[in-house]
Amino acid sequence: MSGFRRSREALVDATITVDGEPVAAVEGESVASALIAAGRAGFAVSGKTGHRLAPYCLIGACFGCLCEIDGRPQVQACLEPVRSGMVVRTRNPEPPHDR
Repeated sequence: MSGFRRSREALVDATITVDGEPVAAVEGESVASALIAAGRAGFAVSGKTGHRLAPYCLIGACFGCLCEIDGRPQVQACLEPVRSGMVVRTRNPEPPHDR
């Protein structure tokens, strides 16, 4: 996976559920950042190529991070702040193998 990591000073103080698995997060960081820091960069699969899709811009312009968050479909994970207890569903048909 990528070399993205949280700084040592970041206080992991929240847990979210992503595709049925608990993921440690920092309250207030974006959901996309929490997933990337947890090694889950693939958020969807291209219907055309079958390749994993990942967030591209992280500023809300590309829609590469669309997820279902707390039952709301098509939410841009890069713009949604983490709240402990959130339930996130990516558009991956199977669990990531690259962790």
